[in-house]
Amino acid sequence: MYFYELSESDDEIFANLLLGHDSEYDEQEFLDLVLEARDAVIKDFEQDSLIEAIAAELEKRHGFVHVEANLRAAVRVSAEEGETAITAVDERVVAGFGQEEEDFRSMLVEVEPEDRPYRDN
Repeated sequence: MYFYELSESDDEIFANLLLGHDSEYDEQEFLDLVLEARDAVIKDFEQDSLIEAIAAELEKRHGFVHVEANLRAAVRVSAEEGETAITAVDERVVAGFGQEEEDFRSMLVEVEPEDRPYRDN
């Protein structure tokens, strides 16, 4: 399995999405597939974001798999004894693209090491 990332950003937010595929594509080949998918969806996509629309198109036309949409188990790891535990995976989200609850979105935030709530030491 090979993994590919789509990223989308503007002045206020950054989003990314992880795709998997059985075939290995070099950077230029993947870019060409993404540009083809972008052209196909740019004018009238229904997903919440452009990268979700492109991912859906890549899945439909080229067999890519949205990795998060196929999440089967999640574990929250803690440095504290007894705090490592299973985190529930919402089966509605697992079933397909864009089915997250309306009031929930994931966000990746870079934090300076001294500002992290959990330290590695």
